[in-house]
Amino acid sequence: MSQTQKEIFERYLSAGAIRRDPDAVAALFTDDGVYEAPLVPPGHELPRRLAGREEIRSGIGAYHRHPAFEVTVDFERSGYVLHDTADPDVFVVEIDTVLVTPLGERTTMSLVQIFRVRDGLIVQLRDYFAPS
Repeated sequence: MSQTQKEIFERYLSAGAIRRDPDAVAALFTDDGVYEAPLVPPGHELPRRLAGREEIRSGIGAYHRHPAFEVTVDFERSGYVLHDTADPDVFVVEIDTVLVTPLGERTTMSLVQIFRVRDGLIVQLRDYFAPS
């Protein structure tokens, strides 16, 4: 049984934003999968491109350990919309995430992710967000 786009996205959301588990994030990708974050500024702790499960695991893990990532997500106020494309292996997600700082301040970060999948695994993920 193939996984739906919603199931694939929600597994990614759970592994990354909720559990912050780089091993689980990497396991969602094919062996040669690619994570790209084209808007990340040069020199940021998250590289713009991670290729292969091991690079994805170590890059996402380093990003999750960075002090700027100490925010939590207010999932009740956050939301997303999935969009189909002409290619059945590609879908787009628009996300509005409400972030809460350790001091209780809230801010909204909007982003777009483009997923290319094969057999329920992510082949390529383009993550369009601008981290602080």
